[in-house]
Amino acid sequence: MIWTFEIELLFGAYAKDGWHVTIEIDSTSTLETLHFVIQKAVEFNNDHLYEFYISRTERSRDRVVLDDENERIYSTTLENLYPLEKGRKLYYMFDYGDSWLFKITKSRKKPQEPKRGKKYPIIVGEAGKKPEQYPECEE
Repeated sequence: MIWTFEIELLFGAYAKDGWHVTIEIDSTSTLETLHFVIQKAVEFNNDHLYEFYISRTERSRDRVVLDDENERIYSTTLENLYPLEKGRKLYYMFDYGDSWLFKITKSRKKPQEPKRGKKYPIIVGEAGKKPEQYPECEE
């Protein structure tokens, strides 16, 4: 089934404006695939470590981490992850130095069968100003 997700930038070292993107993705996709979709959408270089985590807020210490170290990003699919426990949210942290943090929300939009001729995952909407990963330094 095809699910719709909203991905919102919450924080980043060079984030100046709000930005979010809407994607459609197959529910059997892994978190690694979701990582690549976010990277494509935000147009970052995929040159840093990343993790997903589930918690009540982006700063909660009580969290379930899914990352390369525990290899859960490769084996956890979206349909294995959802529904999340009540009150919990999914977050994506990219680049521990610059701390790009995104909140990922599954839409209440009804899941749909893949449409013939469409290659998923796809970006279906975007709002705000896309952040720059490495803005040029002002002299």
